[in-house]
Amino acid sequence: MPAIPSLGGLRGRSNGRAKSVPERPLPVPLSAYVVDCAVYVEGKRLPGRWTHAEAIKEVRKRHAGFVWIGLHEPDAVQIQGIADTFGLHELAVEDALEAHQRPKLERYDDTLFMVLKTVRYVEHESPATANEIVETGELMAFLGRDFVITVRHGNHSGLARLRRELDQDPERLDLGPSAVLHAIADHVVDHYLDVTTAIESDIDEMETHVFAPRSKVSAEQIYFMKREVLELRRAVMPLGTPLQRLAEGYTRLIPDEVRSYFRDVSDHLTTVAERVSNFDELLTTLVDATLAKITLQQNTDMRKITAWAAIIAVPTALAGIYGMNFDYMPELHWRFGYPVAMTVIFGVCILLYRIFRKNRWL
Repeated sequence: MPAIPSLGGLRGRSNGRAKSVPERPLPVPLSAYVVDCAVYVEGKRLPGRWTHAEAIKEVRKRHAGFVWIGLHEPDAVQIQGIADTFGLHELAVEDALEAHQRPKLERYDDTLFMVLKTVRYVEHESPATANEIVETGELMAFLGRDFVITVRHGNHSGLARLRRELDQDPERLDLGPSAVLHAIADHVVDHYLDVTTAIESDIDEMETHVFAPRSKVSAEQIYFMKREVLELRRAVMPLGTPLQRLAEGYTRLIPDEVRSYFRDVSDHLTTVAERVSNFDELLTTLVDATLAKITLQQNTDMRKITAWAAIIAVPTALAGIYGMNFDYMPELHWRFGYPVAMTVIFGVCILLYRIFRKNRWL
């Protein structure tokens, strides 16, 4: 029986050309989205690398410690395995996949789901020439009895530095997953303070330009700054209620010793909120001042135009009268008529110019 040619042989014999077979894209492994996965027992990080299933299995076998998993922009397929392992609610998982969420706090059975907006100040030479001042991202956190899962959207909201700081503070981590949630909230609000300080300098600079003589700051530039402050306001203002609920004993997942720390974060957020409100009011005032300055400049220009029009009207009137070509007009055939007419024109124009200068119309 003749040997059956292989698939590669058949491809090679087809018109002398190899036919390409479309390949299915390989699924992205979960490790591509997991920034870090760690097990903490008595506040100390256990050595080694862990998968999410191995980590929670180790913690529940010991009946002590917790798991902290950090994810960066996972897709639905990748996060579903973690959601099944940790029993995350499907509605919370759906919110964690989509960015542009409003800061909020929700409770699903024995799990908390919290959304925080992160902000970053974009460096620029001048607020009058900047294209962007405030860049926003998002942090979602799932909090359970023995785990905390953070989902990050955006490139500026990393938690690697915060995790290193917490690794050096076992006493704090010994308080459990709620201590990590507090550290994240405190980290985000501290960035709010830094951003508001930088924006305050920009607004002070813009205020100086607005009230400076012959300034080039337009109302559009102030509106741009107002829009950036509005973006910061959307991140700050809705977070007040979630932090207050965590500080008041909203759930048993937040022990009493951690609750007081949330009160401190809430106080800092109140400071930020007051600053943002003041920024909004100040920018509104600057817009009104700029519009008033533009109106005043237009009135000044109109007075100058009116004054010059009045001066030009004198020679125009005399030239129009004596340009009618009537034979019987006074002084029309007089030898000194032209010099006298020019003298009258220049005299009246100079007189009007001096009057307008004295009244500051010119």
